[in-house]
Formats: sequence, structure tokens, C-alpha cells
Amino acid sequence: MCGIMGYVGELNAVQIVYKGLEKLEYRGYDSVGIAYKDNFTVTIAKEKGRVMDLAPFVKNKSSDLAIGHTRWATHGEPNQQNAHPHCSNQNQFILVHNGIIENYQKLKVEYLSGYSFKSQTDTEIIVNLIEYFALTMPINEAIRKTMSLLEGSYACLVLDKKNLNCIYFFCDKNPLLLGIGKNGIALSSDITGLVGVADQYIVLEDKTFGIAYLNRYSLYDLIGLKINVKPKPILVTAADIDKKTFHHFMLKEIYEQPMMIRSILHKYFIGDEENISMKLLNKIRKCDKINIVACGTSMYAGMMAKYFFEKLCFMPAEVFCASELIYSTPLISKRPFFIFYSQSGETADVLAVMKKVKKQKFPMLAITNNVESSMGRLTDFCLDIYAGKEIAVASTKAYTAMIVVSAILARAISGIKTNLKSNLKGVSLAMEKVLHNKEICLGIAKELTDASDAFYIGRGIDYWVSLEGALKLKEISYIHTEAFPSGELKHGPIALIHKDTPVIAIITQEGTNRIIRSNLTETISRGAKGFVISSKSLSLPEDTFVIPNVAHYLSPLVSAIVVQLIAYYTALLKHNDIDKPKNLAKCVTVE
Repeated sequence: MCGIMGYVGELNAVQIVYKGLEKLEYRGYDSVGIAYKDNFTVTIAKEKGRVMDLAPFVKNKSSDLAIGHTRWATHGEPNQQNAHPHCSNQNQFILVHNGIIENYQKLKVEYLSGYSFKSQTDTEIIVNLIEYFALTMPINEAIRKTMSLLEGSYACLVLDKKNLNCIYFFCDKNPLLLGIGKNGIALSSDITGLVGVADQYIVLEDKTFGIAYLNRYSLYDLIGLKINVKPKPILVTAADIDKKTFHHFMLKEIYEQPMMIRSILHKYFIGDEENISMKLLNKIRKCDKINIVACGTSMYAGMMAKYFFEKLCFMPAEVFCASELIYSTPLISKRPFFIFYSQSGETADVLAVMKKVKKQKFPMLAITNNVESSMGRLTDFCLDIYAGKEIAVASTKAYTAMIVVSAILARAISGIKTNLKSNLKGVSLAMEKVLHNKEICLGIAKELTDASDAFYIGRGIDYWVSLEGALKLKEISYIHTEAFPSGELKHGPIALIHKDTPVIAIITQEGTNRIIRSNLTETISRGAKGFVISSKSLSLPEDTFVIPNVAHYLSPLVSAIVVQLIAYYTALLKHNDIDKPKNLAKCVTVE
């Protein structure tokens, strides 16, 4: 959940690392720091706050070697003392770290009882262990010895003041990419940090140790055997990670969704036939139950996937919260199949479940926006959602892309020929019409800005969109927002309704239209401000936002755009940092 960046080469490493941290800031923005070679020593600059707070300290600075870090706090409050980089006791080694060390207290007692510590972080244990072992063995062995003792997750970059010609790096269970460019070698938590600096990259496997020099690198396994990995070309461009004319990445990503659906159709259809591995389809067809595992937004997309599998394939499916499933394993059917959803492909809770499932040799599929991720490498099968790079912390287009790919997968499993492809094209057009009427969402947002609480209600698939709408609103507006099946209001939640409480009802299904309206009226009679998002065929003149008609089972893809815009405009009116909401990070790499 932190971003790390390093560079050694002919270009200005300080500026490359600083700009790389700007690109990685969505991974954490509690504090920031850079260490760079300065003649025959190392200068460290670090600050509490955002990357821009570091600008005065690195302006006009140059070097051929630097490492940097942008932090999401796990151990120790966000302050300068706990900010990375961290130094060893004798100041020989400087280190940045993404991850969490679970046994750091034990290691502190066993090996470092005589050491003094300047921060509250687990990271200081790593850098001091390296120094401790380096007293009696070469640095390469000292790092690998340290790696063998660490329990948890880590991706680390290390500088040695006695050898300022290289960057040492190592990782396990946390992403780290090596970028190869014409002028040097870069290291980053994410491919965005490598764009414009490197032409090729390598995703490092778990338990990899390496050394990067100006124009070469070496990779080793935990016991010191050399590893040879063929680099891949970097296909992400600067345009992919640029806001263009939009004020925020979130709004840009909302607007990209109609075109994204067309792109997914191009990738997953050849004519009218689904372009999905027959081996995967047959494996799923043989199962007796589909288990869907995810977190947050991806879990809400998984609820729609459950609907598709049950309605189109007539196969039982269940959705599990990954963080709960790790510690509370349900009864497993005789022939289960597991599907894991994650935008980043690095979600720690999801990966923990995947590893348990792999040990039990159950078949599994990852549906992700990053097929080169840890999830992509761990699973039997992987489907790319082709959402393109998503920068805003609050996910929008990845959510809808997961739903679209799930619908295509379900139709392919069923073998039943439907007009899904043309229906999805209709969804794309309907999304564009919603975006054209975005001012209505701004009007709703004006009614929400002063609220202390807000509620979404719906039934069936409209309830699942309500969950996503509530999550988006609370994530970036900081208004306490919950979603309820409208039938549950009288079983407790209606007690929370007070004067002017916003209640937003989503109504796109004919069978539940009248009863949801009745439930909304019950809240209005108790002082609530009611809003209705409805399909055109079910709409009434007083409804707040009427969305175009689409195939009923795909309506969540259209109503999702509305709730995303409501959240965006509410946060905008409250002057919040929309792309980087407080306390949140894009990639959740710790449990």
C-alpha cells in the first residue's frame, strides 16, 4: 500500500524518482521521502504529507542514483520520523519498504537487542538486520539471510554507502518491477513509475533478490542462484496516465466507460462467438458450485457475477468477502470452482485465499485489470478486464469492466446464444446519454453536501448497485452512507431516518418497482429527502434521474454511472481530494 521508486543511470535520478513518486502517490500519501547519492555520501529528504511537500528539498538536485517512497501508514503514525527512507544504526544502509513484517518484534528481540530505533516502523528492523549480518558476511548474503527470516510481505530498495554504484532490491508477496531503459535501470511498485523511463520491464517473482547498476542488472533466488527472466515491452504510455482535459482522474475514468465496453467486446468476441478458452469453460462446467472471492468494489461486481452464473448458467454461486474467508472457511462442495476478482491483482486478502485454494488443488480463475500481477501468476486461468490504467483510488471503470467480462463468461459457459453482444453495445450508448445529463447528478449532489448520513435502497440487482453507490459516496465525500435492501428498512434502519436525510432509491426492475417506491415513501413520511434513479420504462414524472432502457439484467452498468457521478460531484462541492481520499490507498497489499 506504499509506492517505492528507484533509479540508477545516466539521467537525473533525483527528478526521475520524484516524478515517479508523483505517479505512485495513489498507493499512499501519508508521508514521502527520497535518498540520493550526493558525492561520496547519501542525502535524505523526507516529509509528512504529499509528494509535493518534498519539492523544495529536491529542486535543482541531481544524481545518478536515488530511491524514494510514498507511504500509507501501517506501523506508526504519519510523521517525518516514521517516513521512509530509514537508516541502519551505523548509517551504512538506507532502505525503503512496501509491505508489512509480521514477526518484526520477535526479530528485534532475537537479533537487535542492542540496537536503538528512531521510528515506530517495522521497516527499521529490516535495514538493521542487513547491517547486523553484513558485519560477518558479504552484503548479498546479508540481504538474503535477512529475507529468509522475514515473515509477511515486502518489496525493498537498499543503498549501501560503501558502494554507491548500485541499488540492491528484494521482494516477497508485494509487487516490484524492474525497468530496463537505454540510459539506466529503474525499479517501481507499479508500471506507471516506469513509463517514460524504461522500454522493457520484468515483474519480479516472490523471494527474488537483485542488484541494479547503471547499465546492467542481476537477479538471484533466495539461495543465490542466478535467475534469467526475459523482459517484456512496456505498452502503457504517458497518455494512459494523463488526466488530459479532466480535472480529476476519477471523472476521466467515469467518462472512459462507454468506450471501454466496446474495447472489451472487441477483445472477447470473434464475430458473435465468445473468445474464451474452451479449457476454462469446460473446467467451470464440471463444477457443482462457483465460489466468488473479492473485496470492496470488486466484491460488489462479484454479486452481479453471481446473478449471471445463476440466471444464465443455472449454476449455484456464492460471494465471499476475502478477508473473512481467510479465517472462516465454509463447507466446500465436492467439485468447487473459485473465481477471484481484483482491480490491481495484488489485493493481500484475496491472495491469501488464493494460496489456500491452491494448496487444496481446487481450480481457480482470476478476473483482474493486471494479468501480470501476483494473482495472474498464481491462478490456473486469468481473464483481463481490459479497463485500462485506473489511477483514482475510488474504482469506477474497473467495477463495470468486471461486470461486463463476467456476463460474457457466463454466456460462454451456458452455451446459449443470446443477444448479449448487441445488448452491451446498447449499454455503451446508454452510458453516453447518462454522461450527457450529468448536471442532474450535480443537482443531487447539492442536496447531499450538508448531510451527515445518506442511504441507498434497492432490491435484487438494484440493491447490489446501491452497495456500490454507498461505497463510492462514503469513500470520497466522507458522508456516512449505507445501503439497504428496501424491505429491510422496517427491520431497523428506518430508525436512522431524520429530517432531510437523503435516501436514494434505484429502480430498474419491473417486479420490484412498486414496492421500492412504497418503501421510499415510508422514509419520506418520516422527514427524508427522497431521490429516485429509474429506468425509462418504469419512470414517473417526479423521478430524479431517468436512465435509458437496456436489457434488464445489464441495467446496473448504467445506474452505476449515475451513482459514480453523484459521489464525484458531492466530493467536488465539498472540496475534497477526489483522486486521493483520506486514509485510503489504491492497492491494498496488506491484510
